[in-house]
Amino acid sequence: MAYELTGKIKLIQEAKTFDSGFTKREMVVIVDEGKYPQDINIEFVQDKVALLDSLQPGQQVTVTFDIRGREYNGRYFNNLQGWKIDTPANETASGAIEQAPFPDNGYDNGDIPF
Repeated sequence: MAYELTGKIKLIQEAKTFDSGFTKREMVVIVDEGKYPQDINIEFVQDKVALLDSLQPGQQVTVTFDIRGREYNGRYFNNLQGWKIDTPANETASGAIEQAPFPDNGYDNGDIPF
């Protein structure tokens, strides 16, 4: 089952590659839901590591992820494993939203039929 969260990127870690060839990279997203902001750690593995290459701290993102759980020595652990990242369509590098121009529909302002 897929889950989503929307927030602002706080931190993007460097990729880690282990002796087995497994690669992972983590990102922290600040989510402002509820009374207090939450710092949510999301990991990206293998080919999904590249999704973080074009992102910067401060950007607004919506991350789609799965919840993974496992047992180790009688203790249980959960991970959020990201696999898709969306950014606002018109976001610039500075984080400002650009207003899209109105299309030229051939009408002069005085010629609008309604």
